[in-house]
Amino acid sequence: MQNEHTPMGEGAANAVDAVVEKAQEIGSAVAEKATQVGQAAAEKAASVATNVKDAAVQRAVQVKDAVVKQAAAAGQAVAKKAAAVKTAVTQAVAPKKAAPKPAAKKAAKKAVKKAVKKAAKKAAKKAKPAKKAAKKAVKKAAKKVARKVKSAKKAVKKAVKKAAKKKTAKKAARKQVRRTKAKKK
Repeated sequence: MQNEHTPMGEGAANAVDAVVEKAQEIGSAVAEKATQVGQAAAEKAASVATNVKDAAVQRAVQVKDAVVKQAAAAGQAVAKKAAAVKTAVTQAVAPKKAAPKPAAKKAAKKAVKKAVKKAAKKAAKKAKPAKKAAKKAVKKAAKKVARKVKSAKKAVKKAVKKAAKKKTAKKAARKQVRRTKAKKK
């Protein structure tokens, strides 16, 4: 851009041209730097993604190994339990070979007697509170009945008195009516 009219305008135009040129250089440097930063970011993102994927795969392998290990342990535990149950059933079902000895019979009888006594004592202990409660309930019911009988007696006496009063009142009224009739004649 040249200004041909004045030499002074030409100096200003040159200064503006220099500034524009410098701005273009800075702009291209910034664009170049931005491109470099963008490429570096893309490389870093790809690297991070690869690392995350690798870590996820490694964790999945660890989890799978742990699950397989636990499943194997559970299978062994189930097999042991099944064997124990089978042995117990076999022993329970198998016929007894030797008859019990007399001392063992005595001990068994003694244990049975002891258990029966213990159970009887327990039952007696449990029966005591029930017996006590039953007595208490009977007493309470008897008191209630006695109160009702007492109140019924009072009511009967009251009714008798009322009836007696009424009767005497009627007699008195009749007498009065007779007197007034007699006086009128």
